[in-house]
Amino acid sequence: MRKLIIPVSLGILSVSFTLRPGALSVNIATVVAVSPAIDDSSFTNGTVPSTILYENINLQQYGLSKEAFSYAWKGYQHLLAKKMISRPGYLTICDFSQSSGRKRLYIIDLINNKLTINTYVAHGRNSGSEFATQFSNKPESLQSSLGFYVTGDTYTGEHGLSLRIHGVEPNYNDKALERGIVIHGAAYVDENRAQRGIFMGRSFGCPAVPQKESAKIITTIKNGTCLFIYHPGKTYLLGSKILNG
Repeated sequence: MRKLIIPVSLGILSVSFTLRPGALSVNIATVVAVSPAIDDSSFTNGTVPSTILYENINLQQYGLSKEAFSYAWKGYQHLLAKKMISRPGYLTICDFSQSSGRKRLYIIDLINNKLTINTYVAHGRNSGSEFATQFSNKPESLQSSLGFYVTGDTYTGEHGLSLRIHGVEPNYNDKALERGIVIHGAAYVDENRAQRGIFMGRSFGCPAVPQKESAKIITTIKNGTCLFIYHPGKTYLLGSKILNG
């Protein structure tokens, strides 16, 4: 009996074979997967490959596509390198490829390597009905704006506690402050609408969230975290300097 040990990318494959006149008997042992060691700090400093992080947090289970997360992670790495993120512990993704009746807002805790908030979010009135399909950076457009943002400070306005967001992509979202685009709670975004099969109400362009969850969302991601508003349309994906730089 001779044994041949063959190393593979995820572990060791043990293969045994016996030579007899006119026959070859082969026995393949169990493959033992060995996960690479990952330092916890790798999740916040952007060095973990997006696929590993996506699978480790099991984001597919919550409806977030691997493509959306991959783009978000690439932009997060870019903003970190440019020192534009002062709080690297969170990555927030608003996935406008999904129906507004789905929980399409994802707040990922990179320190503890988990999805900490998954809930509903509205898009702009002129961006579409159930699905968002049109986007704009223009004032008075009442449309959502795609791309990467850095969260700012909070204030209390007509919608209660609200969070300013700074668009960092010229031509796509850099007029967010001028347009009054903020994160705030809204009565037209709630679980009951989804359960009745009614798509969420629409905002003037703000990523509005459920009123009952707004305070928690805002306090979690305020003051310098990364927000990415995603849609699979090619105009933005091919035109973004952050994603194509």
